[in-house]
Amino acid sequence: MLSEKIRNRETGIITYGMTPPKESHSPDKIAEIAQRQCERLEGLPIDGLILYDVQEESDRVDLDRPFPYLRTVEPMAYSSEYLSRLNVPKIIYRCVGGHSESELAEWLQADPGQDRFSVFVGASSSKQAVNLDLPSAYELSRRINPKLAFGGVVIPERHAKKHDEHIRIADKIRRGCGFFISQAAYNVEAAKDFLSDYYYYCRDHEIDMVPILINLAPCGSAKTLDFMKWLGISIPKWLENDLKYSNDVLDKSITLSHKIFEEIFDFGLEKGIPLGCSVESVSTRKVEIEASVQLVRDIKSTIEKRMRPAIAI
Repeated sequence: MLSEKIRNRETGIITYGMTPPKESHSPDKIAEIAQRQCERLEGLPIDGLILYDVQEESDRVDLDRPFPYLRTVEPMAYSSEYLSRLNVPKIIYRCVGGHSESELAEWLQADPGQDRFSVFVGASSSKQAVNLDLPSAYELSRRINPKLAFGGVVIPERHAKKHDEHIRIADKIRRGCGFFISQAAYNVEAAKDFLSDYYYYCRDHEIDMVPILINLAPCGSAKTLDFMKWLGISIPKWLENDLKYSNDVLDKSITLSHKIFEEIFDFGLEKGIPLGCSVESVSTRKVEIEASVQLVRDIKSTIEKRMRPAIAI
């Protein structure tokens, strides 16, 4: 059970993330997309399915968006109306800044008594006007629906610039965050630097570390790579070159993503940091989506091998 794994701060939680279809699609088209998604994901060894709440984010960066922004179906509605056949917990991203306190309270009170999971997301930039900040959303959730397990987002690249991501995370843990999902990991050093500071800060301040899911997002084309960079994903120059000049960008990306996770996961195991993995495809291309699904199975196998007790000789 995902709720128990979060509560017990377990290592090895695995999730798969995806974005709901475009809101402009007809109901029949949305149902068709949902059916294909369910067929791909049924039987996949995941503890939870993440549904993203996509923001436009034009005020975060001056560069043009590589792909146009189009509104998507509201994640909670998509989960309940189209994905009910998937017998797996749904983790709903919620961009809280665009909602009033009463709107978020109404959402929190839906399905009372049911185990629910969410990731609360704040403003994409300091320029974005917000109606509700993250601390207020955390407090409201704890007060109105204690059964909702909420988490947050961690950005190791931000730590490389500001050196305080571990303090941000510790404060969110104190406010009730039970898990975190990282931005897509392509920069191993940034991830390990953050995790090191997270570990020692929690140890020195007697804070119980909570699970952090390292996000992997395979890249299958130059345009996908541009979009990932636009999103703020830190991709070292050597790695970007390897992808750009590879004969098979997707295969190279899958191989690198797996190696990156192995290095970060081993680092966490040595220190007892409860790490897990979340896989997604930022592209809607079938080949990239199917590669991300296979990566889940590969990561599951890696985690099981790494956590298998050594057999005494």
